[in-house]
Amino acid sequence: MIKIQNKAIHSHAPTFIIAEAGVNHGGDMEVAKQLVDVAVEAEADAVKFQAFRTEHLILKDVEKAPYQQKTTDQAESQFDMLKKLEISLQQTAALKAYCEKKGIIFLTTPFDEQSLQELDSLDLAAYKIASTDTTNLPFLKKVAARQKPILLSTGMTFLAEITQVLHTLLPLNDQIILLQCTANYPIDDREANLNVLHTFKQHFDVLLGYSDHSVGIGASPYAVAMGAKVIEKHFTLDKTLKGPDHNASLFPEELKAFVKAIRQVEVYLGSDIKKPTLSELKTRTTLQKALVANRAIKQGELFTEDNLVAKRTGGVGISPLYFDDLVHRKAHKDFKKDEIIDLP
Repeated sequence: MIKIQNKAIHSHAPTFIIAEAGVNHGGDMEVAKQLVDVAVEAEADAVKFQAFRTEHLILKDVEKAPYQQKTTDQAESQFDMLKKLEISLQQTAALKAYCEKKGIIFLTTPFDEQSLQELDSLDLAAYKIASTDTTNLPFLKKVAARQKPILLSTGMTFLAEITQVLHTLLPLNDQIILLQCTANYPIDDREANLNVLHTFKQHFDVLLGYSDHSVGIGASPYAVAMGAKVIEKHFTLDKTLKGPDHNASLFPEELKAFVKAIRQVEVYLGSDIKKPTLSELKTRTTLQKALVANRAIKQGELFTEDNLVAKRTGGVGISPLYFDDLVHRKAHKDFKKDEIIDLP
């Protein structure tokens, strides 16, 4: 069990849903607050932003990722794109305070050590680590040292790399939730690879989740059915806005439907204890069968496969489950055809 603020995450808990605002505020704090409002209205558990100092994150001449080139100015460098999306520590603190006022958990992803150090003053409930840093072991060790829950995305990585990272981190901090992720925006349906969740279950004794970059409501409800206890999904106010992630994000109404779909999956999943439901108990008495005489049976006659049969009796009598215990025993009295078999 891992606790993030007032939410306990474990195998029998509701899915922890993160509405990923990311950089879809475009550097405008009023838009950022509107995104918080949307996440609250959708009834997400948390809303997440991103914290980075561009100079500490990337070299100035690095090209944009292919998906970024499709959704932003191709002539602009990745450095320049990110620089416009930075928010200050003061702005981040204001967003956290706004989230507290609105009753939703605030999360943010630190992308560099400078940002990680700055965020110490905010006493975050947990740290979300993006796939870009899944193999950044020196950075991850510093995050682990904070002794807070870590939500670790695993896009662009090999299983051997994840194994090495967890081997190093878990002795330092065992509050790790491993998120299957494919690091494109959006992904092709065939790239979701939810079966990796089974692989993670086989190899690691940690809670699992899914950082979802599929189109629309997409793969997340299926991930929940496969055991994901944390789900993360991007959302925006307007998919047509300029920025790297808007096109792969959900509209506000889609975010509502997304949360609703996951909660419906949880209803369908129900209990892992196999027993009749309350509504089945009456049905059980009317539909399940009991042993009756298939013909007249004389006292002292042996019960056999020929003179016993199972029929619906309204819930009275001996279950045919115990037929083998009854057969070859002597009848303690006369039974008429279709009379319910009982024992003395």
